[in-house]
Amino acid sequence: MSASAALRSGSLRRRTIVSVLALMALLLVVLAVIVDVALGARLRGQIEDRLRDRTAATASLVGIVPAEDLADRLSAQGLSVRIDEAGGGSVVAGPSPEQLRGGPAGPPGGPRGGDAPATPAPGSVTVTVSELSGDTDLVTLRSTLSDGSTLTLTASAAGVGETLAQVRWIMAGASVAVLLLAAGAVVLVVRRTLRPLDEVSDVARAIGAGERDRRLRPTNPDTEIGRVATALDEMLDDVVGAEVAARAAEERLRAFLSDAARELRTPVAGIRAAADTLVRADLDGPEREILAGHVVREASRASRLVDDLLMMARVDRGLQLALARVDLRRIVDTEAERARLVHPGLIIRTEMPDATVPVSVDRDRIAQVLSNLVDNAARATGGRGRVVVGILPSGNGVEVRVSDDGPGIPAEDRERIFDRLVRLDPSRAGSGGAGLGLPISRGIARAHGGDVECLDSTTGAVFMLRLPARAPDPAQRVRAGAERTGVA
Repeated sequence: MSASAALRSGSLRRRTIVSVLALMALLLVVLAVIVDVALGARLRGQIEDRLRDRTAATASLVGIVPAEDLADRLSAQGLSVRIDEAGGGSVVAGPSPEQLRGGPAGPPGGPRGGDAPATPAPGSVTVTVSELSGDTDLVTLRSTLSDGSTLTLTASAAGVGETLAQVRWIMAGASVAVLLLAAGAVVLVVRRTLRPLDEVSDVARAIGAGERDRRLRPTNPDTEIGRVATALDEMLDDVVGAEVAARAAEERLRAFLSDAARELRTPVAGIRAAADTLVRADLDGPEREILAGHVVREASRASRLVDDLLMMARVDRGLQLALARVDLRRIVDTEAERARLVHPGLIIRTEMPDATVPVSVDRDRIAQVLSNLVDNAARATGGRGRVVVGILPSGNGVEVRVSDDGPGIPAEDRERIFDRLVRLDPSRAGSGGAGLGLPISRGIARAHGGDVECLDSTTGAVFMLRLPARAPDPAQRVRAGAERTGVA
């Protein structure tokens, strides 16, 4: 039965009680049938043993006691007797078989008084062949004796049916009584056993009503209901955790949209004001050039922010990397030269091994990461500090560390700076960054199977780009979403 079919069925308590009682009724019926068959066979076997005993006793007296006397003795025990002598004579005594039908089976004991069988003398007559026959009311034993005579004894078996009928009534009454008692006991036991399920449903309703801290906390988690309660507690913890995470993600998304709108509002407002002045005012010469330059700068600023937002969206969706085997030293050298041109007052020094450092990366993406880290260092030092870019081997890959001699980053902010639109004051605020460079850098690094971290440092800030020795698998290349970047 499937889970949905089980849930659509009736009450578990009712089904359990009905199933147990049905099983008990079936067992009682089987027991009654076994008792009826065994008792019937036993009673009929006793009649057959009695007839064999009388036949053996009678055979030992043939030739000693007249046949008429033998027949009278046997008929006195309620048996129908027929003795066919070897000479051709016949003796019949006792009730006929028709009279025995429905009559008593006669005394179950042996011959009465002096009717006990005599001890056969040596060479006496014995039973050679015996044949049983009969039906539900009669049992007939036809025996051939060693002297050629035939002895036929018939006994009534009507008493067997009467006894079985009485036993059946007794079994039926006892079974009904047992079932009634069992029904009461099963109801109490099942109700007590399934009481924890009521607690489970009560807790579930309470949690649905808003009591998110309610839990079952079973004392014996190894039982069936204990395992159900433990699984429900774990599920509730996951649900509540997911709810908290969803609310936090929603808050971060709202904050992100608000910050993005605010960041875009400034350049857009500047562009609008300058454009409005250019349109409405009759300006010539230097003033017009100043306003045009202002429009270009604000447009560039807005364009950079939009590009960063689009890049962040690509990171969330999953980056497609154009992997190639390159020498990491060349990427570092190129970015160092670019930084020297962009920031002439910045002192940049590279520390790299003499041998090549081959890595399988997307060259442009890794160059973007290094550019973001170096530009952050330049802003932190005001464009006039010292920046060191070094390549270090690691156990399963390679590390690129970018360190500066700026004010550094507090320990409590070393993870927060990888959130979107986060800028630390006072050294890194208002310096042109939108707070998206580090989240983008971490997303790109994690798409490569590596990471970007801010390390502990007593002087300045140290950022580490970690790259694996081998390229990530195709599935890993496209997983750089919010779950991997750690942002909403």
